[in-house]
Amino acid sequence: MRSALQFAGVVLLAVGVSGTVDRLLGHQPIFGFLNVVNRLLIPTVDGLRGYELYANLSVAVAGIVAVLAASGSARRPPT
Repeated sequence: MRSALQFAGVVLLAVGVSGTVDRLLGHQPIFGFLNVVNRLLIPTVDGLRGYELYANLSVAVAGIVAVLAASGSARRPPT
């Protein structure tokens, strides 16, 4: 379970950073296939229109939180 959460966190982090780079530069020079969320999901949500950069940063933060949650559960001492 921990490795699945770490994998999901790394994927979310990569997708969020890729979308942020795409929004800042106007295109993604490396790993453009990670822009699935940025190109297909975020523009379809009306509440996120105009806030695409913040939405991508939120996806990246969610990935960081998932990775930290998975690594924190590994270090917890048994009670």
